[in-house]
Amino acid sequence: MNNPRIIALLLAGGYGLRMKSTRPKQFIETDGESILLHTMKAFERHPLIDEIWVVCNTEWENYVVNQAEIGHISKFRRCMASGTTSHRSVMNGIKGLMKNGIDDNSIVLVHEGVRPFVSHQIISSNILTCSERGNAVTALYSHESYVRTKDGEKSNGFVKRDELMRAQTPITFPMRTLLHIVKETENKGIYDSQSLFTLVNEIGGIELNIVEGSMLNFKITLPIDVEIYNRLRSVNYD
Repeated sequence: MNNPRIIALLLAGGYGLRMKSTRPKQFIETDGESILLHTMKAFERHPLIDEIWVVCNTEWENYVVNQAEIGHISKFRRCMASGTTSHRSVMNGIKGLMKNGIDDNSIVLVHEGVRPFVSHQIISSNILTCSERGNAVTALYSHESYVRTKDGEKSNGFVKRDELMRAQTPITFPMRTLLHIVKETENKGIYDSQSLFTLVNEIGGIELNIVEGSMLNFKITLPIDVEIYNRLRSVNYD
């Protein structure tokens, strides 16, 4: 039996409203290279990744193609149109892979394009865990305490931190499982889940296998995150 293709599906369709930037956060550049390109390079370098596909707004497709050329991303295949929400972008990405002939046995790592410091180890662990146990979700324990609140002004108690982990990406499934998720999403009328991770939990029936994440695998969301990114981007922490 042939080894499955290993696909990186990068989500880059966000508008980055909280960033208050003139361009979406994934396309913010430092020295001519975007945050998305930095993320693409992490998957380009990994020897087990066969292909990289990007979900983005159609008006940015040419830009993404150009960035892939600048960064010599040989595994980049093409862009697929994002939706108006994160949920719809995920659905478009999965359906796009199907339409482009990605077979049921392929392993797909779904990753947010604004997590550029995803490590070689995290990618490897996702692939191995999915291969052996059927899926993988990257998650990380917190070392801080959690306040319970109803209004963001007063504390109403706490949540034990050893019962909580922060979900990151990649989240990894065989293509056949992703197609099952799309079908169940439509059958149950779920149209606005926050992420693929939350969607899987809303659907139910799929137990996720945890891969240890990293503090460095953070999601660039706010201006302070860009400042942190620029300080770290020259550091090879693998």
